[in-house]
Amino acid sequence: MTNLDPAVVEGFGQEWTRFDQSTVQQDELLALFEAYFSVFPWKTLPANATGFDLGCGSGRWAQFVAPRVGWLHCVDASAAALAVARKNLQANSNCEFHCASVDAIPLPDGSADFGYSLGVLHHIPDTQKGIVECVRKLKPGAPFLLYLYYAFDNRPWWFRSLWRISDIGRRLLCRLPFALRSQLCDLIAATVYWPLARLSAGSERLGMNVDHLPL
Repeated sequence: MTNLDPAVVEGFGQEWTRFDQSTVQQDELLALFEAYFSVFPWKTLPANATGFDLGCGSGRWAQFVAPRVGWLHCVDASAAALAVARKNLQANSNCEFHCASVDAIPLPDGSADFGYSLGVLHHIPDTQKGIVECVRKLKPGAPFLLYLYYAFDNRPWWFRSLWRISDIGRRLLCRLPFALRSQLCDLIAATVYWPLARLSAGSERLGMNVDHLPL
């Protein structure tokens, strides 16, 4: 397993262990799932389709995919994250768990009826190679749903500038020990994100356009 960043793997394992999604409202997760998968061609899948979730994390998307398919391979490079996924997906007997990186997916080439990887492959050293490895596991013509960060191409200059400023803080925070990092992130969430989120929600109820808020 070479196409991974050990520090990132460890960080996500710690994150999913602390934030295991157990307190998130199911209707909120379902709404996010439906938004991500709105373009996924469910009707084209064969009966009892077999596929994979690359970078399954806590299993938050797998819980909605598993009831729709025959077999789902949940793959993640973090053993800690997989432990959370096993707990969250224990009611789904058609899920199989693999601790592996994208360059060691334990499936035969050309065997999967579908695959998806949401918010994962931009965190590895070679994103393009990771995409190729995923596609290698798919049958010809099988769908692969992919979500990656983008470069804010459609955002104004001030939005990109604010993001760059916030990214300086992010780079400093990510170097701290996990316990301290968590406490500082909780403080930022309470004093910055939460007030802005409430302002955004209130503005929407009043019919105001709040697209300018960098939430």
